[in-house]
Amino acid sequence: MKLMKPSSYLINTARGNLIDEAALAQALNQGELAGAGLDVLSTEPPAPDNPLLQAKNCLLTPHIAWATREARQRLLNQVITNIEAYLAGSPLHDVTLSVR
Repeated sequence: MKLMKPSSYLINTARGNLIDEAALAQALNQGELAGAGLDVLSTEPPAPDNPLLQAKNCLLTPHIAWATREARQRLLNQVITNIEAYLAGSPLHDVTLSVR
């Protein structure tokens, strides 16, 4: 994080283990970063002593941001469409496996 400007915001929505959480908390608390927004942590749910829970300018969201009602309905609609297409003899996502 030393390579980031103090005005930078660190955003992580990928994998929790990409971030050294103790180092990030220290950088935030010392003003070395402007803030952080994290949708994932190294351990979920976080341990009560996770330093990011008390870090300055740190926004944590549950790792279910994708699970809005609309997103879940869209997934169900895709499943239905895929099954209907398969039963009609026109699969949408045909995957052929080859065994060597």
